[in-house]
Amino acid sequence: MRLGARLAGSLIATALIGISSSAWAEGTIRIAEQYGIGYLPLHVIRDQKLIEKHGKELGLDIQVEWAKFGGGATVNDALLSGSVDIAAAGVGPTLTIWDRTKGGADVKGIASLGSMPSYLVTNKENVKALKDFTKDDKIALPSVGVSVQARTLQIAVEKEFGVGNHKALDDIQVSLAHPDAVAALNSGAITAHFTTPPFQYQELQNPKNHKVLSSYDVLGGPATTNIAYGTTKFRTENPKTYKAFFEALKEATDWINAHKEEAVDTYIRVEKSKLDRAFLLSIVTNPEIEFKIAPERTEVYADFLARTGAIRNKPASWKDYFFEDVQAVEGS
Repeated sequence: MRLGARLAGSLIATALIGISSSAWAEGTIRIAEQYGIGYLPLHVIRDQKLIEKHGKELGLDIQVEWAKFGGGATVNDALLSGSVDIAAAGVGPTLTIWDRTKGGADVKGIASLGSMPSYLVTNKENVKALKDFTKDDKIALPSVGVSVQARTLQIAVEKEFGVGNHKALDDIQVSLAHPDAVAALNSGAITAHFTTPPFQYQELQNPKNHKVLSSYDVLGGPATTNIAYGTTKFRTENPKTYKAFFEALKEATDWINAHKEEAVDTYIRVEKSKLDRAFLLSIVTNPEIEFKIAPERTEVYADFLARTGAIRNKPASWKDYFFEDVQAVEGS
């Protein structure tokens, strides 16, 4: 019996050591991204192997895996299922998953990927404002009700139709990945597309299309479009891997701002883009577009979502839904 007890104790100790080692085993990171030039910092990270570089500086060999999704809702599902470790999506999905996981997985933002406008583009000549859309129209965006475009549209709709009417155009929205929506808009299969660079500028090259509004008009100025975020568990259990990602993101952002022509070449190479290089360069150098890790005007979304009941927890400030690493910068 004493031998059996010793064996059992040994097995339990071995199991606990195994669990501890597994929990703190570092060296792998799986990152989810989406479509568009708003994810350029991630393209640079991948192209220059910056996570691997910063991992080595921390004494760690890191294996990086990449996955691409068409909308924030599927990105959030992948993060919560454990299929990915770091997600990248709009402010809407970030706040939604922060709220859903508060007190549990505790998902928070790591840093902004940049501030850039989203345009609502239509192919209907008579649509000059939101009030001109009818029940027969279709507005495409990445994820109905969740994506940053969906939330921005709700804010705009409320301004147009009054408080409490923010969902007035939800029924005519459809979920489409940006590349598919460009084709659908130009073919007439949909009426409008609320999108991001470079897709909105592609659509405006078609003389049949025109801009209805910009997210900057709705939000009162430049605002963060996409955010990189992850679980508290991953950050806690993989401190070196997490730090390597954060440092890589900072380096990529600084590099883009100093090397915009080379950054365009990176986008073309990583995304296998067929878009004209001069056209892409005009986007990256557009003064409306800024690559920065500091969040900007995200609290506009947070306040709106809390007031309308889309999230249950009202943050006191942007620092509630971002990890401490980025809080040294001036954000909003």
